[in-house]
Amino acid sequence: MDQFTFTDNAKKIFLGMILIGILAIVYGVVDSDISGHRIWVSALINGWFFFGIAIIGTFFLAVNSAAQAAWGVVMQRVFEAVSLFVPIGALLLILVFLASTFHLNHIYHWMDPEAAAHDPIIAGKRAYLNLPFWWTRALIFLGVWTGITLWFRKKSLREDAEGGTKWYKKSMMMSAIFLVFFGFTSMVASWDWLMSIDVHWFSTLYGWYVFSGIWISGMVTVILLINWLKSRGYLPNVNASHIHDMGKWIFAISFLWTYLFFSQFMLIWYSNIPEEVAYFIPRMQDYTIPFWGMVMVNFVVPMLFLMSKTTKRNRKLLSIVSVIIFFGHWLDVYFLVTPGTMQNNGSVGFVELGMMIGYLGLFLFVVFRALAQAPLTVRNHPLMEESLHHHIN
Repeated sequence: MDQFTFTDNAKKIFLGMILIGILAIVYGVVDSDISGHRIWVSALINGWFFFGIAIIGTFFLAVNSAAQAAWGVVMQRVFEAVSLFVPIGALLLILVFLASTFHLNHIYHWMDPEAAAHDPIIAGKRAYLNLPFWWTRALIFLGVWTGITLWFRKKSLREDAEGGTKWYKKSMMMSAIFLVFFGFTSMVASWDWLMSIDVHWFSTLYGWYVFSGIWISGMVTVILLINWLKSRGYLPNVNASHIHDMGKWIFAISFLWTYLFFSQFMLIWYSNIPEEVAYFIPRMQDYTIPFWGMVMVNFVVPMLFLMSKTTKRNRKLLSIVSVIIFFGHWLDVYFLVTPGTMQNNGSVGFVELGMMIGYLGLFLFVVFRALAQAPLTVRNHPLMEESLHHHIN
């Protein structure tokens, strides 16, 4: 089957998940023991997590196109569908940023004029961390990422209809431009939207660490969608070698994330400079078990279960590992945001889990709708024949 059907039952399930997210927000508003600030913190956690997954869809399309890689062509429509959440995710992030700007939450301490006036460190960063410049960067980044994402989709559909190599050549040029732009702006965005939460602290490895986190989250999401589609009889051209390659990506990026975590942590902890270790102390003292549990799960699970070729080709095992990694890296984003915004008062309750379910429902609704709007196999792609015969011994 080449045309995906977005069934009414699936729509009802996803709308139900969105409703759970709305109820979690309402619960957080009406419960006097829960601050509105906690709702906005959860909105940033989930907003960044699912936006990150979506922008990795665009990133991977660009990587495959710029490298003229054939193996991923048969899976291109799944990456496209994931990437089409970028415009929605951008709007959800902007909503959080607006709430921060108008002091409806206290996520970004440096946005408080009173705090900035009495804090020499914040004052020293005002040339960079000021609202006009910060908003200019945010709107440019989100606008360009969204525009290029929609261009890739338009190009793909035009290629289906027209054939030839015109759109293929244009996509290579656009991919090269996007990768250079994204390589820089993704780092800056992580500084602006996440690292500036802990405004007194900085790390030169932080941007790469955050990027590796969204990269692995995006890859496990795509493989879960591919495996689910194959279990329903879709994507017959995706063979064991394609699955194997996706498994290798997940295995490799998990080690990259672990390496970056260790490099950042080890250098800071070994030097033991007070203003640097201040970032890790609350995470280790106030969230000891979940924090280190997150680190171990995100490293040990892929290491143990994806080491061999056989397990990388086992769709069921790969799906189970991907689900664990998916939630493990949601926790990673949770610890990027919560200690700096909630101090030692952070928790994972109905507000956090309910909003995560709501965001997931919205994400899946957008992805499934995109999958149903075009054939699951791209047509007229110059590298399709090579992709169909992709085989690893």
